[in-house]
Amino acid sequence: MSGTFPPHALHDYALLADGERGALLGPDGAVGWLCAPCWHDDAVFASLIGGRGVYAVTPRARHVPGGYYEEGSLIWRSRWVTTEGVVECREALAFPGEPGRLVLLRQLHAVDGPAHVRVVLDPHGDYGRAPVTHRHRDEAGVWHLRTAGHRLRWQGAPHARTDGCGLVADLVLRPGQRHDLVLECADSPLPGTPPRARQTWAATEEAWRTAVPPLEHTIATRDARRAHAVLRGLTTHGGGMVAAATTSLPERAETGRNYDYRYVWIRDQSMAGQAAAAAGATELLDHAVRFVGERLLADGPGLAPAYTVHGTPVPDRRELDLPGYPDGFSRVGNRVGEQFQLDCFGEALLLFAAAERHGRLDADGWKAADLAVRAVAERWREPDCGIWELTPRKWTHSRLTCVAGLRALAAAARTHPLAEPCLRLADTVLDAVTATSVHPDGHWQRTPGDPAVDAALLLPAVRGALPADDPRTRATLAACRRALTQDHFVYRFRHDDRPLEEAEGAFVLCGFAMALAEHQQGDAVEAHRWFERNRGACGASGLYAEEFDIAQRQLRGNLPQAFVHAVLLETAVRLAGEPAARLAGKPGTRRPRGGTDPDPDPHGPRGPRGRERS
Repeated sequence: MSGTFPPHALHDYALLADGERGALLGPDGAVGWLCAPCWHDDAVFASLIGGRGVYAVTPRARHVPGGYYEEGSLIWRSRWVTTEGVVECREALAFPGEPGRLVLLRQLHAVDGPAHVRVVLDPHGDYGRAPVTHRHRDEAGVWHLRTAGHRLRWQGAPHARTDGCGLVADLVLRPGQRHDLVLECADSPLPGTPPRARQTWAATEEAWRTAVPPLEHTIATRDARRAHAVLRGLTTHGGGMVAAATTSLPERAETGRNYDYRYVWIRDQSMAGQAAAAAGATELLDHAVRFVGERLLADGPGLAPAYTVHGTPVPDRRELDLPGYPDGFSRVGNRVGEQFQLDCFGEALLLFAAAERHGRLDADGWKAADLAVRAVAERWREPDCGIWELTPRKWTHSRLTCVAGLRALAAAARTHPLAEPCLRLADTVLDAVTATSVHPDGHWQRTPGDPAVDAALLLPAVRGALPADDPRTRATLAACRRALTQDHFVYRFRHDDRPLEEAEGAFVLCGFAMALAEHQQGDAVEAHRWFERNRGACGASGLYAEEFDIAQRQLRGNLPQAFVHAVLLETAVRLAGEPAARLAGKPGTRRPRGGTDPDPDPHGPRGPRGRERS
C-alpha cells in the first residue's frame, strides 16, 4: 500500500515535531517518516527510505499541492487546489510531546466546495519490516492496532475498511465542513481515555505561542521565528537537540555520503544555544547549557562529539537492507562516537559564556566550564577530526575555536578565578597555531601541512578569537571569498581540482557564516547579500538541509539541519545590530586580550526571556 506514495524531492517536505520525535510530511499529504517513541527509535512510517508504512490524507480529485506553517509554530496547513474546490488539512504533533506517546492531529477543512479525500493508515514497525499483528475497532468506532511493540489508536475513521495490513477511509466533506483525525502511538499501554481533538489543538496552539518569542529585533522576523520553532521542535524535555530528524538522506547524489543525524551533536547544540542567547530566547539556551553541561560533568576530557537524546553513546552504524532514498542507502547509527573533536570544547565554552552574560550559568555550569577548560589544556595539541569529521589532523579551526571559547568565558566573568587561566591558555594556543598555520599570503590555512583555506575558519574570528581588524581575519575572509564562493553561496573547502559544485553542494551554514564575517567587518550591504542569498536556499516549507545544490536548486542531506537554522537565527539577530568591531571600539567598552567581544547582546545580561560525518 505504501508503494503508492513514493518519495519526493526534499524541497517539498514539511516537518511536524513535538520535541520528542518528528514526522516528515510530503505534498501528497503522506507522512512517510516517523520514528517512535523517540527520535532515534525504529520508524513506524518509513516509505521515505524505501520501507513500508505511511499515513496519508490526500484529495481524490486532481489537485495542485501547497501549504504553509502557522506563524511561530510547527503547525502545518496542507492546502490543495482541486478541480472541486480548495481543501486544507491542518496538521501537528501535539506539543509539547510526551516522552513515550505521540499524538498526531489532522483536521480536514473543505474551504471552498466539497472535498472527497482518501485516508490511508498503514503502520509498519521496525523501519517498515514489521506488519500489523493486531487490529480491531471498538464500540466507539476507534481503531486499535499493534506493530513491533508499538500500540496505535486512531479516531475519526470508524468506517475505514481493511486493505492488506492497513486501513483505508474515503471521506466526503460538505463545503465549509471540518473533520478531525487523531492518531496516538506509544510503546506502552495507552491512556484509558482517548484525547479530544479540540482540547489537544488548543493546548498545542497555546504551547507554541509560549515557546516562540516575537523576535521583533531581528531582520527577516518570520524566518527567524520559524528557525526558532524548528530548533524547539528538535529539542527534547531532557534538553538534547537532535542534529536532524532523519537518516540516510544523501548529501550529494551518487557519492554515498549519507548518515544518521538523529542524535545530539555537542557542537550543533552549542551553536543553537549561542543563537538563542543572541536572540534572548532563554528556554533554548537553558536546554543547551543543561545537556552540554551534564555530558561534560559525566565525561570531562573524554567528551564524545555526539550522544543520544538520553545522554547515552550513539549506537554503531548498521545497514537496514532497504532500498533507501533515491541515490542513498538505508543505515542507522553513526561512528561519530569513535572520534575526538577538539572544537566541541571551544563551542561549549562559547555556550557557557553566553549563558553567563545572561546570568544563567549556575554552579554546575561553572563546574562543566572548568572541565572544558581543563580538557582544552590537556588535549589541544592532539590531532582531532574537526568540524567536518575528517581524518584526525591538527585542524586550525578546532584550535582557534578553543581560543574563542576561552576568551569569551574570561570576558563574560572577569572576576571569576577561571578568567586569567583562560586568557593565558588562549594566548598559548593562539601563539602555537600562529607559528604553524598562517599561510604565506596571510590567511589561516586548514592545518600546518595543508595550505588551503576552509570556510569554517571564518567562525573563530566572528566568535572573538581575534579582532575584526586583525590581518589574519581579513586575509581569511578574502581568501574564502576568492576560493570558495559562487554566486554568493559558499563551499566548505576544495576537495580536489574539480569545480566546486561538482564535488558537493554549497554549505548553507558557511553562507550565513560569511554574512556574519562581512557584518563584523562593517560591510552591511555585503552581509545582507550573503544572508539573503542563503536564506533562499530552503525548501517550500522554509526548512533547510545541510547543502544546497546550486545547479539543480535542490536540498541535499538530512532534514531539517539544526545548525543551519541556528546560524540563520543568529545572523538575523546580528545583522539587525552594530558590528562587534564597532561596539568594541566605543568608549567604555573593554576588549578581551587578542579578540573582540563575541556577543554584543542586544538585550544585555538577563535579557528577555554539517559536514562529512561518519
